Amino acid sequence: MSWLIELRPWLAPVGVAVLALGAAAAFGWVGWFFFRQYHKGQKLEAKLQWAKSELQTLRTRDVLTGLALRPELEAKLDRAVHTCDKEGLSVSVLYVSLDNFREINEGYGMRVGDAVLVQLSQRLLSCSGPKTPVARVSGDEFALLVRGGADQAADAATRLLEATQQALKIEGHELRLTASIGLAVYPGHGARSKLLSHAALAMRTAKLGGGAGYATFDPSMSVDVREQAELLRDLRKAVDNKELQLYYQPKIDASSLQITGAEALVRWKHPQRGIISPGLFIPLAERHGLIRSIGSWVIEEACRQTAEWRQRGLRMRVAVNISGHQMRQEDLVDQILASMRRHHIRPERLTVEITESVAMEDTQQTRATFERLRQAGLHVSIDDFGTGYSSLGSLRNLPAAELKIDRAFVTDLESSAEARSIAKAVVDMAHTLKLRVVAEGVETAEQRDLLVAMGCDELQGFLFSKPMTPGSLAMWAQQDNRDERDGLFRASLFDATAPAPMDA
Repeated sequence: MSWLIELRPWLAPVGVAVLALGAAAAFGWVGWFFFRQYHKGQKLEAKLQWAKSELQTLRTRDVLTGLALRPELEAKLDRAVHTCDKEGLSVSVLYVSLDNFREINEGYGMRVGDAVLVQLSQRLLSCSGPKTPVARVSGDEFALLVRGGADQAADAATRLLEATQQALKIEGHELRLTASIGLAVYPGHGARSKLLSHAALAMRTAKLGGGAGYATFDPSMSVDVREQAELLRDLRKAVDNKELQLYYQPKIDASSLQITGAEALVRWKHPQRGIISPGLFIPLAERHGLIRSIGSWVIEEACRQTAEWRQRGLRMRVAVNISGHQMRQEDLVDQILASMRRHHIRPERLTVEITESVAMEDTQQTRATFERLRQAGLHVSIDDFGTGYSSLGSLRNLPAAELKIDRAFVTDLESSAEARSIAKAVVDMAHTLKLRVVAEGVETAEQRDLLVAMGCDELQGFLFSKPMTPGSLAMWAQQDNRDERDGLFRASLFDATAPAPMDA
């Protein structure tokens, strides 16, 4: 143990050194730990700030199109109005709504619909200029702020309409859209708080007028909205209570001037307002989901009336109009066939009239419906021909039996060489494809003679008869040809043409 006593003076300093080193190491580890935690905290703070920034972007920017959202537009409108008040200037709001986007979304799918919105957003930006705020305010609706009053707003609206009407090429499809635009100007059209709603109201007025145009806000539009709401309420009741009626306008064979068929036209006799034009209530029914029930009733009633006429010796082909909404129904052809079976109607006694714009929709559902119409042996008529974008190739692939020349060309036949050239070209093209041609809107003997000379097959219009009730049509037949009722109202002159096969 003596050696420990001798080493004691040396052990004390060594122990202190060891303790000092241990303490230093401990403090170093603690420092490193706190430094690392501080660094982590800084990273977390940076991520938090980034997340807040992204959240703010999501609140003010549309993820799909990159456009501003309504809150950002409202803020910019506040600043613009403040400047106008201060400097005595004007600012305009343009409210843009696509007219037929829903059909594209349903027919081609949401992916194509999203691509349409992206491309149109880019067009809105490019034709409005870098300093014009553009926002997406809902699914297919946009709003823009334009410096200046009504004249500047109208110029901007014209540019936007031209931009939206240019064809879009997406995933092999060529799509065409139109837009309805509403204009409201501050301070002329009301307070800041009402500006967007007034522009939206003007947009709806443009849409009610058929779309593909713009309207400037007017205080009377507020009254129109209330009337529309009341009319919609009454229309729902009319559909539920079966208050709609079918009138029939005869189709006349051009060579013999005999009646060979009739077009069923839906009418609504309102208890207070009287007869309401289908041009007013059919678009209302389409926008609010009533067109399916109305279309089903028209098919059933037309088949019932055809059967009743047949029992009285009036054997005619009856035509019914099919809307774009109906063409996208999977069970449309089943409905038609079921109605014909119930009333023992042969397929060749019924013509379905489909507008050219609907016929040219290259969607999976409309193509499937056309194929089923062909298989059922129904006659298909392409209505309003000449107003759309059909081609010779597309017409060859449709199971059509006839074309109906749009009344716009018939109206101008006497005064316009161009209208006569177009009508003659349609007749020649249709006959090349083994299709019959019906001209609607014939109102003068001169129009009749020109169409007969062109080789038109059937005529329809006020020159021969206005649309009439089924009873009036039957009485007319019996009074004009008592002994040979079947002579005037004889079997349709349509040949049993074999429709062209659909493309695979």
